[in-house]
This record gives sequence, C-alpha cells and structure tokens, in this order.
Amino acid sequence: MTTKRAAAHATAAPGTAGGPPLLVELVALAHRRLTSGLAAALAEEDCTVDQWRVMRALAEGEGRAMGELSQALLIPQASLSRLVDALADAGLAYRRQDDQDRRRITAHLSRQGRTRLSRLDGLAAAHDAAVRAACGLPDPAGPLARLAAH
Repeated sequence: MTTKRAAAHATAAPGTAGGPPLLVELVALAHRRLTSGLAAALAEEDCTVDQWRVMRALAEGEGRAMGELSQALLIPQASLSRLVDALADAGLAYRRQDDQDRRRITAHLSRQGRTRLSRLDGLAAAHDAAVRAACGLPDPAGPLARLAAH
C-alpha cells in the first residue's frame, strides 16, 4: 500500500470505501459523540438534550409559537408538542393563547424553568469547555457556527 493511500485509509471513517471521510460523516460522528456526552451531563438533572434546547429557545423571548419553535430547533412538531407537554407537566413551561390570534398558541418558560435552565446551562457549559479543551477548538464563531446557521 502506498504511503498516500495508507494515510487516506488510516483517516477514513468506518464504513467508507477507503477514501477520506466526507464532511457530513465527520459532522454526524462528532454530533453523536458530543450529544451523548451532553446527554450524560444533563441526565444528572433528569433532563434530555432536546428538553434543554427547547428551554433555551423559550428563554430567548416572550414566548414562541409552536410552528416557529419547531422550525428553529429542527424538531418535528409532534415531537416538540410532547417535549413541551413534559416541560409543562414538570412546571418548567406553559402554553398561552395569543391575544391577537386565538388560534395561535405560544410556549413560555416559567420562573421555575428559568431557574432550572440556569443549572442546566452550567452543566452544558462545563461539558462544552471540556470538549473544546480536549480538542483544541477555538471560539464557536468559526466555520462550524457558520455551517450551523445555514
């Protein structure tokens, strides 16, 4: 095996045809590893990654319409409804009918939810800092943040 081919084979992700891994493969693998580590950290507070993401999105304003929230978080609306239901059952969020459009329902983070989110954000920040230090990653405003924004 030539040196060039051996180097490509050594860096190839499992299941590839011997070529270098595609960006989508690397991002998918990184996502799974990052998410599993974050999930373990959030499990200390009996919270899932998606519940945490919903809480963070709700903390950003005066309520969010379910359709808007679904699109922003890339979570199917049926799954999002179950997540918000679970948060509401725990007293962390609530729903409200819009004053102008009675058909529009907005989700809001409760005071208890804001308190809990503060603790969860601390766990997520510690996990993030550990990953960044281990990987030598720079500020999130780099190429990955630009890729996520598209």
